[in-house]
Amino acid sequence: MQWALVLCAAVALAQSLVQVPLQKGKTARELLEEQGLWEEYRLKYPYNPMAKFNPRFAVGTEHMTNDADLAYYGVISVGTPPQSFKVIFDTGSSNLWIPSIYCSSPACQNHDRFNPGLSSTYRHNGQPLSIQYGTGSMTGFLGYDTVTVGGLAVKNQVFGLSETEAPFMQYIHPDGILGLAYPRLSASRATPVFDNMMKQSLVSQDLFSVYLSSSSEQGSVVTFGGVDPSHFSGSISWIPLSHELYWQISVDSVTINGQVVACNGGCQMIVDTGTSLIAGPQNDISNINRYVGANGNQYGDV
Repeated sequence: MQWALVLCAAVALAQSLVQVPLQKGKTARELLEEQGLWEEYRLKYPYNPMAKFNPRFAVGTEHMTNDADLAYYGVISVGTPPQSFKVIFDTGSSNLWIPSIYCSSPACQNHDRFNPGLSSTYRHNGQPLSIQYGTGSMTGFLGYDTVTVGGLAVKNQVFGLSETEAPFMQYIHPDGILGLAYPRLSASRATPVFDNMMKQSLVSQDLFSVYLSSSSEQGSVVTFGGVDPSHFSGSISWIPLSHELYWQISVDSVTINGQVVACNGGCQMIVDTGTSLIAGPQNDISNINRYVGANGNQYGDV
């Protein structure tokens, strides 16, 4: 069984751990607001946070959502010699994909694009790949190459090369997405990067952890092969997965100051680094907002 742990605390490097620094850049919402386009954009491309987790989409076409508040991303490289790309490390999906030189969408024009002709280790697969977003899609095809993550060279890694991308990708810093969920969730049956890390014995433990800092300059990191003890104090409480597809767990309740405000009687939750909001049933979320003093607008924002 794979295990993932999302931790919050301070920063430092630990020996024998492979770490990828994460950057906290401006979100798509912030960039659109700076250009005076946010109101127009939100009406044209409404946010649907639950599209990503609808069980009907769990196999085959992988649905994702245009979260305009995504901000954390890290750098990986693909090919020989390496070509660098900024990616979202997403525990809510399983595919790795990046823009390619064959993509003519506006979203590809302001991002780095992979050129397979410049890589001596690239192998063409050609199988089509289609990942549906809540408000658009990414389409392309699969290929194989060496993918380097935090110094770990994952050989013969299957990945997607985009040919078209949803419009909202034009407004986010990351070039693509690196999925860290289970293989069964992967579109086109592509083996996820972390699964190949384990198969190729590149990590000392079959485990990865994520630490997110509020600092825009430093601190956030994805750690492969273990847990950095400098990021927490005390002991770790391990929670078994209730379903091995997403990182899904059973939750007893959500309480504020000892008062149950949501998930009364227990519920299922998904730990997802690729979603910036707490998403759930409208009554529960409204109750949480009310208890913390948050007021929503007509768009559901608080």
